[in-house]
Amino acid sequence: MPETTPTTIPRPTSPCTKVCRIDQDTDRCEGCGRTLDEIARWGSMNAQEREAVWQRLKRATFAAR
Repeated sequence: MPETTPTTIPRPTSPCTKVCRIDQDTDRCEGCGRTLDEIARWGSMNAQEREAVWQRLKRATFAAR
């Protein structure tokens, strides 16, 4: 029987979900979870900086469950 491996879903280029509303209590976007600074800087962030944001968003998603 052939070995199966999990399928990796490619990550989008941005966490943006096109639901752009800033929560006044958390100062984070309700759609993607980024701060205004992260949103503004996303285009000029290097791969390491973006990965740090992705990891924080991932942790926040699991913590919310």
